[in-house]
Amino acid sequence: MIMTRKASLFCALIGALVISSCERDNFADETQDYKNVKVLQLSPELTAIRNYVPENAVFAHRGSTFWVPEETEAAFRWARNIGADYIEADLQITKDGVILALHDYELKRTSDIENIFPDREFLPASSFTYEELMQLDAGTWFNDARPEQARASFSTQKQYISTLEDMIMIAQGMRIKRDPVTQERIYSKVTNADGTVKYTFEYEPDPMDNGHRPGIYIETKEPWVNPGIEAALYTELDRLGWNILTQPEPNNNQFYTDTDGSQKVNVGNTNGKVILQTFSLESLRLLNGIFAGKVPTCFLLWLGNGPTDMPNDDPRTYAEFINFGIENNAVFMGPSIAGAPNKYPELLKPWQSELMHKSGVAIHAYSFDTREQMGQYYGEYFYNNTGENIPNRPLVDGMFTNRAEMTLNFYKEKGVRPIGAAGTALEVLINLGY
Repeated sequence: MIMTRKASLFCALIGALVISSCERDNFADETQDYKNVKVLQLSPELTAIRNYVPENAVFAHRGSTFWVPEETEAAFRWARNIGADYIEADLQITKDGVILALHDYELKRTSDIENIFPDREFLPASSFTYEELMQLDAGTWFNDARPEQARASFSTQKQYISTLEDMIMIAQGMRIKRDPVTQERIYSKVTNADGTVKYTFEYEPDPMDNGHRPGIYIETKEPWVNPGIEAALYTELDRLGWNILTQPEPNNNQFYTDTDGSQKVNVGNTNGKVILQTFSLESLRLLNGIFAGKVPTCFLLWLGNGPTDMPNDDPRTYAEFINFGIENNAVFMGPSIAGAPNKYPELLKPWQSELMHKSGVAIHAYSFDTREQMGQYYGEYFYNNTGENIPNRPLVDGMFTNRAEMTLNFYKEKGVRPIGAAGTALEVLINLGY
């Protein structure tokens, strides 16, 4: 809309205090007016860090929430062997300092805690020691919740609440070492003089490892949920050899390699092996300070009423979030997409994609669970259309997905990645012994 002379004078007199609200009045047609907002640009140094990560990458969300109990050994082994570029997980920390791969603050949804600790079933994971958490069954619930994907082995082959170390070791071709009789995981524990605890977990080469070496895509939550986890994460990645600040990879761009005559994912052997992600403004600041903006980082977006949510998705607000991300050295933005089955808020309209791409960041959107969603945001629906508002590139540069097998094959069919899924989802599960 065209501002009246009175409104223009009002803006000029009041100045910076009301400029943003007056500018908002100009955004009558957001598909056009997004072009008027300013976004910061990635520096050459940040662009180089962005390029540590392959384009059109597939991020196996929690391993998978569709085929396997999420964020378990079964989920991570499946995601590795299916051929995902990255295994994705959320991070939390136990009372005794073990970093977990666990989404929910509580354990009730994805374990049998009500049977093992009935008086503590609603307490956060951070109130338990890892030794306590090892008593829980993190697999059987899935068979009850998703009977169409149920497999007896998810219960009989005990699935543990995973650790970050489990996730990394599985990405490297290992599996949890278990007692041959009880099938319990093998570990030792030492309590130090200062009261801190050191666990030593044992692993063994996975006999069904097929040679893919994915990276990890790990999310920190609000700092008040897990105080100090950002610093603990730096230390743990360093201990496990996955901190590129202290142990950079000499060859950082060989995302796929030819092994035994077949191409394999090699992201886990590059400087793009770790991507950090968070919705939290404060955690993003902390990650930036601790990792010095040298590790690829994604700023996740959510439309809502929370203290760190986007309050609305008009062009100016969107630009503010992009700029906050870049100011804190994020090189990826992670908007939600619409559509079944999740029905998240739509934060990846064509103009929003163009605004992000204008800044130089790449877009890692969540979560792709249907072929229709993949086609829509890749740009299939724009073909044979004309007009200045039609994007000339896909809206998205990488997909978080619970159907990694589908997304891998989608990108392979588009000719933008060299390899698809290693087999059907069920074939990979059966091959792994599930």
